Amino acid sequence: MSSVSDADLRCKHGDTICEIRVYEQEVIIVPILLLSGFLVTLVFILLLRFCPERVDRIRPQASKQGTRRVLHGIDAPPGINVLEHESIALDIPSSYSTFTPPDSYPTKTLSMPVVAPALPPSPPQQNYQHTFTPVPQPRELPRQRLPESFNLVTPLPAAFSLRSDSSVSLYRARMENRNVVLRVLNDSADATERHNFLGFASFLAQLGPHPFLPELLGVVSLRAPLVTVVEELENRDLLSYLWRCRQENVNPPCEMTERRIFTMAKQVASALEFLHSKDLLHGNIRARSVLVTKEHTAKLWGLHGVYTRKSQGATQKEDPSMKKWQAPELLARRAAGQSSDIWSFGILLYEMATLGEAPFAEISVNELLQFHQRGKSLKKPSNCSNTLHSMIKSCCQWKDVDRPSLAEVSRKLVSGEKSASDKVLKASGVVNIEQYLQEAGYGETNSYTVF
Repeated sequence: MSSVSDADLRCKHGDTICEIRVYEQEVIIVPILLLSGFLVTLVFILLLRFCPERVDRIRPQASKQGTRRVLHGIDAPPGINVLEHESIALDIPSSYSTFTPPDSYPTKTLSMPVVAPALPPSPPQQNYQHTFTPVPQPRELPRQRLPESFNLVTPLPAAFSLRSDSSVSLYRARMENRNVVLRVLNDSADATERHNFLGFASFLAQLGPHPFLPELLGVVSLRAPLVTVVEELENRDLLSYLWRCRQENVNPPCEMTERRIFTMAKQVASALEFLHSKDLLHGNIRARSVLVTKEHTAKLWGLHGVYTRKSQGATQKEDPSMKKWQAPELLARRAAGQSSDIWSFGILLYEMATLGEAPFAEISVNELLQFHQRGKSLKKPSNCSNTLHSMIKSCCQWKDVDRPSLAEVSRKLVSGEKSASDKVLKASGVVNIEQYLQEAGYGETNSYTVF
């Protein structure tokens, strides 16, 4: 007997409630299930579109137990390259459409001092403040799938080993027939470290390209491990390069001449001028913050402090390992200015002229400010010309108003390059790293990792 006849038998004619009870499954339950399925699907699609990071958290854990998780992301055992032949989504250079182009930044309205005064107000001087307007942190960097994968992924060792709490591991790889460095966020990183990792990549994209800043090639940001892809500079950091120039018969060959010092310094000054044009102080000019290409081109790095101060309004941290390069006003906890970077630039010139000696090696960090107050200055290196030494002295003047502008420094570097000697500089002995760390004022917890 059909369901219709059942209804006719059980219910009186016109008894609607009775008929609904008979057809309860067809009339109520099935439509509710269909509507619920539709709503769940719609919510998931919206999350996938606007909140991809939430989707990763609500997916079943079983889906995350693939090879990558078993090998703990990129931190696989030596000899196992988990990114070998893997295609992942990366940015294409000059395609950061999410961000405001560098030539059309919004009106500058935000002021952030680089160093918060911790002492009574200092005598009148050039107070310099950040006015770089942060762009809101995007949910996702623009991406485009590259036709080739990472190949030959190998760990990138630091110049020397120190205890480090860094959340980033470095790897060398090949991508589209060029060498690249992978900055990989470790699996143990917390939410703040993930935010800062992607925020720094966003900052580099906003900053825009410059011939003497390392090139950001792409970002993997939708799935673990988070990766920033930067061009590899084969000669690593300038300090290690200078130390290699002290050795005989090194491969690749390493020779430093006075002309090369002027050329590299001119390139660093160009990058620094680019930052200053955007009202950004570097605050960490030194040889370990400069990277060197295979063709001996110098590119300024060490931009993490710039990003932190710009995005978080944080003041410069009290770091003993930076004090030998800091201007007197910073040692006295006063506000920094463009001239503070000029002082550090002069110390960089001294490092290059001495092939990597620690500045003020005989002075302890605690006595450094008093040393400057007495009018003392860096000794002239044995193989340093009068022209180069005069530049070092002019950059390292006690009063910030007596230091040359960056434009003046650049003009002197161009002039000095033309008349500089091509004689290879020599220095006695290989650097004792432990002695260098002590002379440079490094603390036990400092890391030498460059990227």
